[in-house]
Amino acid sequence: GVKESHQTTIFRIIAAILHLGNLEIQAERDGDACSISSEDEHLNNFCCLLGVEHSQMEHWLCHRK
Repeated sequence: GVKESHQTTIFRIIAAILHLGNLEIQAERDGDACSISSEDEHLNNFCCLLGVEHSQMEHWLCHRK
């Protein structure tokens, strides 16, 4: 009973969440900081699926403020 366009959107969101769960986050400075490789395939897929800017997502996943 769900429209095909809504199904596609739902599948994109679910796929993005699954890719986000596969990100490899490296700890730095004894766990006080972290980083994500700019070439991480899962981050690239996540950003592509949701249409968000890669550099901004990489930054905000590693910074609280």
